[in-house]
Amino acid sequence: MCGIFAVYNYQGDIEAYRQRALYLSKKIRHRGPDWSGCYTTKNHILCHERLAIVGVGSGAQPIVSDDEDIILSVNGEIYNHKQLRHDLKGDYVFKTESDCEVIMHLYKEHGADLVNHLDGFFSFVLLDKKRNRIIAARDAIGISTLYYGWNSKMPESIYFASELKSLNEDCDKILAFPPGHVYDSDTKETTRWFNPTWWDENKIPANPVDYTQLRESLEKAVRKRLMAEVPYGVLLSGGLDSSLIAAIAARETEKIAAGIKASESEDEDFDESGPTSWPKLHSFSVGLPGSPDLIAAREVAKHLNTIHHEYTFTIQEALDAVSDVIYHLETYDVTTIRASTPMYLLTRKIKAMGVKMVLSGEGADEVFGGYLYFHNAPNTDDFHTETVNRVKNLHTSDCLRANKSTMAWGVEARVPFLDKSFLELAMNIDPKEKMPDRSIGKMEKYIIRKAFDTSDDPTAKPYLPKEILWRQKEQFSDGVGYSWIDSLKQTSENKISDEDFAQSASKWAKDAPTTKEAYMYRVMFDQWYPQEACTASVVRWIPRGDWGCPEDPSGRAQKVHDSAYEAKK
Repeated sequence: MCGIFAVYNYQGDIEAYRQRALYLSKKIRHRGPDWSGCYTTKNHILCHERLAIVGVGSGAQPIVSDDEDIILSVNGEIYNHKQLRHDLKGDYVFKTESDCEVIMHLYKEHGADLVNHLDGFFSFVLLDKKRNRIIAARDAIGISTLYYGWNSKMPESIYFASELKSLNEDCDKILAFPPGHVYDSDTKETTRWFNPTWWDENKIPANPVDYTQLRESLEKAVRKRLMAEVPYGVLLSGGLDSSLIAAIAARETEKIAAGIKASESEDEDFDESGPTSWPKLHSFSVGLPGSPDLIAAREVAKHLNTIHHEYTFTIQEALDAVSDVIYHLETYDVTTIRASTPMYLLTRKIKAMGVKMVLSGEGADEVFGGYLYFHNAPNTDDFHTETVNRVKNLHTSDCLRANKSTMAWGVEARVPFLDKSFLELAMNIDPKEKMPDRSIGKMEKYIIRKAFDTSDDPTAKPYLPKEILWRQKEQFSDGVGYSWIDSLKQTSENKISDEDFAQSASKWAKDAPTTKEAYMYRVMFDQWYPQEACTASVVRWIPRGDWGCPEDPSGRAQKVHDSAYEAKK
């Protein structure tokens, strides 16, 4: 993961603008502290802040093709880069060992359609000097962040950046670049390239669940994400999702380090450099002292025999970090900020250890309807529609959190649950299989739990302890310690007067805060990003009120939670 900043068709002196571009690119240097690059030609400029994970010694960007016709700046990882190199028809000179360089050679053979060949997560800007053409694209789900902007004084110019903070000073219109889309300056249009079979939320699938296929698909998704030439690890909250990823990573790490293929049909072109170089898996957890997540994560780490690192924080340390978290997140969404703060604190500790890549469990709750409010779904069709919509909008919430909380410290988060092949399988399962039903003991995310339940085979080694595999959903902002959210609410009550709160609707035309906590975050956001253009990319999420859900996004606000807020009244 890296940081990119680019301007196409700058309407002015590009060389005079170079220092300004370097300044704007430096704003996202936290994403790529290992090296900086800048390339100008005609009236175009591409800047890059590099985080070196693959091709560490030779992957500086922007990458310039051997014939100097193609310039490329990429943020992301291409897991099938070895296979793509092998499949190229032309005889190209590769100047680096980077997994991303293959993109420019794919462009020569496939044009903008190259994105359909990529397996990974990415955002990139590619400049074709001969055709004076720029191509920009973002991965299928939006795991990698990307924005584009315009300045009304230079209507023919277009700006691109990994984060909003590189654009807000120079652009008066800024949008989040839509996931699964590609922009082409030849047409001046942004069009969808990602069109999976499950994209239509009104098309209800009827496929029965195949537990073996589901398990093997996720194992393959984890295995391909072990590509790294630097120390790596897993984020381990002790909840189901992160624990499953950790369990699979531990097994796959052992296999790869021992030279064992996952199966006879395993693709030999997978880059499995991580376990080859770093054969012992590290795990990381965070929470308030005695929090549910720390206790559960400790148990998982012991079961998996990982090298486990446990960090605690104080309420005051977390409160002190909230403003900086909002600066990095570039949002005022309540649930995102709540969950991002502990992740932000943990990542700083991880970076201090020299680790640059972590696996994480984002996406499972959206794919399988794991949030506790899904218990309120009125029927299976509505349940499925909500899962599709939640996956489509992950780039505004959990993907944004995972990307920016970790990249604030130059650490890359990879998310196996959002693998394209795994999504194609999981999103086409009949929602009747996914929908929870407490009356018959069928809890949330039942089918993914069952896929990794080996209790019916006494000879099989369990993936996870039973009490973890069947642990109730605990949202990260709750699991780190219930007093975290409680303290945020109390702090906002103390800071925001009733008089100020009453003026919310007149103060903000868009997304007027409906709680004092939301008001507190909106004030902090405006301090960092006062320009009106900065709010266009922000999406605020609350649970489904039409399902009878409370507005508070905390899992404890849901009645099915074992210790819900209502139980304390």
